[in-house]
Amino acid sequence: MPSAKASDGCELYYETWGAADGEPLLLVMGLGADLRGWVFQRHVLGRRFRCIAFDNRGAGRSEAPEGPYSLEQMAADAVAVLDAEGIDQAHVMGASMGGVIAQILAVRHADRVRSLVLACTASRHHHWRRELLVEWERAARTKGMGSLGVDAFRWLVGPRIRKRFGLWLNILARIVLSQPSQGFANQARAILDMPDSMRDELPQISVPTLVVVGSQDILTPVGDSEELAETIPGARLEVIGGAAHGVMVEAPAAFNEVVLDFLADVTGQPSAGLPDADAATA
Repeated sequence: MPSAKASDGCELYYETWGAADGEPLLLVMGLGADLRGWVFQRHVLGRRFRCIAFDNRGAGRSEAPEGPYSLEQMAADAVAVLDAEGIDQAHVMGASMGGVIAQILAVRHADRVRSLVLACTASRHHHWRRELLVEWERAARTKGMGSLGVDAFRWLVGPRIRKRFGLWLNILARIVLSQPSQGFANQARAILDMPDSMRDELPQISVPTLVVVGSQDILTPVGDSEELAETIPGARLEVIGGAAHGVMVEAPAAFNEVVLDFLADVTGQPSAGLPDADAATA
């Protein structure tokens, strides 16, 4: 199994798939999830891109060091994965916490980023979201991941989708609940410790950027994405109706379509022949 070694020695698990001669696309998952969260993107994106997805420290098959963690460090972890694959520059797609890591990559490691897709993410803290993350961190440290199930599920998934697609969303819940409690808590603390001053550096981003959010996202609401799109020069905003925070799982066909259209513009590839809605959920 491929792995990369971070600067502090942490072993980072990653997987590659797709078009061997395609442009590299690095996928960065969010809090409490691992690369399995991209299950509905694997086939579709792999048709055109050399995909690389990894488990952040503290999640999946990557190591979960004692901590503390920082998002700056986790962005450096992403660079270590690119280095392990011999990739100088990649398109970068990040979701939720992974979207913040992607923002850091575009600012701190600008030469490694070809374009950005920022999904269900934000550029600053809200008081209510800080309180929520503090509760989740405390619960994970003192009661274990099982104590997060019902509450976290409500924040991650919209009510309409819960009723219609419970089976698939149980998969998402199992991914989160299977993570080591220490790793989840350390990731949550890394988000809490990230200063809002980072957003002041976002106007430096010069690569093509797509911001994607679900209309029912209550964890990183549409306003957060609007703010991101206004702050990053030339950024494109797409709001996917009916989806909540797990937009890439809840509305994979719509999500994949807007991402592929954006990347087609960036790479100069024709948009004709993109996978249809059925293929996008394969």
